[in-house]
Amino acid sequence: MNPLCDFSDLPRFAEIRAEHVGPAIEDLLARSRDTLEKATSPSTPDTWEGFVSPLEDANERLGRAWNAVSHLHSVMDTPELRAAYNESLPKITQYWTELGQNEALYRKYRTLRDSAAFASLAPVRRRIVDNALRDFKLGGAELPAAQKPRFAKIQEELAALSAKFSENLLDATNAYSVIVEDPAR
Repeated sequence: MNPLCDFSDLPRFAEIRAEHVGPAIEDLLARSRDTLEKATSPSTPDTWEGFVSPLEDANERLGRAWNAVSHLHSVMDTPELRAAYNESLPKITQYWTELGQNEALYRKYRTLRDSAAFASLAPVRRRIVDNALRDFKLGGAELPAAQKPRFAKIQEELAALSAKFSENLLDATNAYSVIVEDPAR
């Protein structure tokens, strides 16, 4: 089993290899997109159990796997892991951007927030819904359709530049050395 797809316990960092990244991310993205499609279907109830819980579960798995990859990329980078990370980064960025701009999902969250059932949700669940609505606004869900592609392009560029900066910083740190030959120093 791909260690990035094993959610039974803590991440298995010691077992994660560069060749696990692509297949795991592709699989988890497909599952998240499938769950998103079901969640935004008009036949899916605008309830916590109907769409929020399944989508939260799918996105949690994707996020957990990607966070493990990101962590390893930051602390134990290899050329192979760096390549796998950089190959998957645009796909991950695109998914989260599309999710944040999904008008059908945004409407479902607003409908849930405005429903009588919202008051009966546990405070933590109400907070999740409120945070999701905030994230939709910050993610460009309310932008005019003509501006959404530009926002998505900026998000992708920002992710790529951030990754490149981190890699340059790590490379510079790894390349730095000080040779002290003076015993008094």
